[in-house]
Amino acid sequence: MARRRFMLLLKPFDAYPSLHSNGLSSRVTNPKVLKHLDNRRLVHKEAINFCQNVLRNKFVDCIPVSRHDLSQPIRDVDLVITIGGDGTLLQGSHFLDDKIPVLGVNSDPTQAREVNEDFDATRSTGYLCAATVDNFEQILDDILENRSKPSEVSRMLIHLNSQQLPTYALNDILIAHPCPATVSRFSFRIKKDDQHCSPMINCRSSGLRVSTAAGSTAAVLSAGGFAMPILSKDLQYIVREPIAPGASHGFMHGVMKHDELMEIAWYCKEGIIYVDGSHVVYPVQHGDTVLLSSQAPTLKVFLPSRLLC
Repeated sequence: MARRRFMLLLKPFDAYPSLHSNGLSSRVTNPKVLKHLDNRRLVHKEAINFCQNVLRNKFVDCIPVSRHDLSQPIRDVDLVITIGGDGTLLQGSHFLDDKIPVLGVNSDPTQAREVNEDFDATRSTGYLCAATVDNFEQILDDILENRSKPSEVSRMLIHLNSQQLPTYALNDILIAHPCPATVSRFSFRIKKDDQHCSPMINCRSSGLRVSTAAGSTAAVLSAGGFAMPILSKDLQYIVREPIAPGASHGFMHGVMKHDELMEIAWYCKEGIIYVDGSHVVYPVQHGDTVLLSSQAPTLKVFLPSRLLC
């Protein structure tokens, strides 16, 4: 039987400034904050070492890769293990098709003893991460022994002027003017086919956000949306801070079914499509058309059991 070959996709250490790097101690004077930042880096490093040792003991071939170094589709591995948080898993998803599964390890979970500190001591959320160092070996054993199967999580397909963009959104997209103080002007409608279309909704707002089920507990929820079942293939949209919506008020927030798509016409000189945060962006300009649907290839993810209840 061939040895398993896994990729370890790692959150880089520069995400955690060390106590003496880049003059941090001269800019941050609260000793509790300094200690917290240095501890986060140490905890992340120890999590990486722990996971590597477990995999070594299981006789699994591992390829460690910093998420900064990803530039090509991931191929020729049996499993991708992301060690970091949701951001690392999201970035890895942009290089995965619907064949190679991914397991997220939250390397830096929030610690209960820190939540009442006099600064924001929140660590990594890890909403999509099934593992921590506490249960990593058990989850890995279940995977290696085929006792656990990945779930197929929906992603969003994006077309710009009829050209498919290379990145599938696992969480959400935001289309907005690059300056947050500038009004975004756009129109949109929901289409099922040429005979079934919603009215065209004309908007002036802070932009439009569309989320998958996996992303429905993130920015959309904070903006007044609702959490969707993790395996839903529907998309949820919300117009951010609409200006005088008037008769169109009922269309500012809604759901697109899996067999529908959203057609967006952009009417500002500039615009940006932000995919799963701020790192993956595509520019748009006046007159461009964007199409969104849930017809992208799914992502195979080993999900936390709490999301499947």
